[in-house]
Amino acid sequence: MNQEKLQKAREYEAPYIYMQNNKPRPKFHLTPTIGWMNDPNGFSYYKGEYHLFYQYHPYTTEWGPMHWGHVKTTDFLSWEHLPIALAPDKLYDKDGCFSGSAVEMPDGRHMLVYTGVHNQLSEDGQTVGIQTQCIAFGDGVNYKKFTSNPVIDSSTLPEGHDKIDFRDPKVWIEQDGTYKLVVANKTSDGGAVLLYHSPDVICWNFETILASSHNKYTQMWECPDFFSLDGKQIILVSVQGMNNSGLKFPEGNGTIYIIGNYDTKTGIFSREQILPIDYGIDFYAPQTVDTPDGRRIMIGWMQNWGTLNYRTKDQDWFGQMSIPRELSIQNGRLIQTPVRELNQYRNNKVLYRNVLISGERKLSGIKGRTIDLTVNIHKTYDYKYDCFQIEFAKDALHSTSLSYYSNSNTLKLDRTNSKNTPDAASICSLKTYPNGDMLSLRLIIDKYSVEVFVNNGESVMSMVICTAQNAESITFNSDGNTLIDVEKYDIKS
Repeated sequence: MNQEKLQKAREYEAPYIYMQNNKPRPKFHLTPTIGWMNDPNGFSYYKGEYHLFYQYHPYTTEWGPMHWGHVKTTDFLSWEHLPIALAPDKLYDKDGCFSGSAVEMPDGRHMLVYTGVHNQLSEDGQTVGIQTQCIAFGDGVNYKKFTSNPVIDSSTLPEGHDKIDFRDPKVWIEQDGTYKLVVANKTSDGGAVLLYHSPDVICWNFETILASSHNKYTQMWECPDFFSLDGKQIILVSVQGMNNSGLKFPEGNGTIYIIGNYDTKTGIFSREQILPIDYGIDFYAPQTVDTPDGRRIMIGWMQNWGTLNYRTKDQDWFGQMSIPRELSIQNGRLIQTPVRELNQYRNNKVLYRNVLISGERKLSGIKGRTIDLTVNIHKTYDYKYDCFQIEFAKDALHSTSLSYYSNSNTLKLDRTNSKNTPDAASICSLKTYPNGDMLSLRLIIDKYSVEVFVNNGESVMSMVICTAQNAESITFNSDGNTLIDVEKYDIKS
């Protein structure tokens, strides 16, 4: 096989790069040039710019043979679309270039590490996708696959590990110049994250089982990430089929983070905390990058494999990324906040202090579908209520709501009334508590989505919204008396 598939895909995509501003899209959340988008890949800093790739099927808005779409940015919000980087055009990846990562090499090349998939018949006549880890080198626009791919196959796996579900490598360079990567795998003990090392990116050796589900956190983990943050080590994984446990973990396909300490001598990762990354319906496969100014930035696919029918049918694109988030650790929890670069796009500030809400109320100047809205709920015994609610993306027939139930300290995000054919999975909830005398809710709304940052990022809920864009009203409602502050900004182009 040669690069005919790549050239064909690039030629197909090219006209749409220049048509994006004429299509209804989010203003500051990344969407594909055309067609289908899922997992972020190759989030990396290369020659002064941030590059992001993504799982991509340009020809339809449905999942198909995976390519790698490609964009770059300097501020995480304004993205320049580049030609498709990878297409499934080799025997070892003919059925898909699955998720992976990227790193700048010491010699200036940009290296992509990805999972190649090729289907074959098993002994019982079933079609199975053989997954191996492959590399490609490029200059930030054009990439050439390594002639001796794959560089890691199932022969490296420990005994008892599944040779089929073996994917999504995340690579980095150690201080001594050697290379390491983590990759997801399935075992009889559940999902697992495996650690490999290499002196030269060509010859890879299995090092240790970094983490395992132990049949407690579902049977398969995907899209692992592993990095140091504020004196701790963090593992991120996306999980399939999580069961709800007292609102601690959302049901279905979701994400978790594991905080702990990794002993390089013993190869043992000691866990301290396991919690969801995002409590919303739509967040999956996050990936992080380390910035020159010392920040760790994370971005995720703002969608869910279980809710793909919740969409606007007439769009020629499907899938979007979350707003990039800055990460830190506070009080043993992962804190996520929108990248600070968002502040330079904010204007038209509207501010209210100590507003009493009793029944339903609108506030002048508080509306819109591309806004940054913070609502602080005062905790005071002078005002009693059971439920306080914010309705947004609202018209006479539709709305999405964020409700806080003070007696149970439960926060609920609900899109049941967001369109005429509500999705089966429309509600997500979490337990939360006021931080001191205030519960802070920051809503980042961008046409087709909302991301709710609770108490300055100690919890996050992400959700896609398909309501028509002229539904832009926002109302506040209390079944008693609730005292709030409101601060709203429009997001300019």
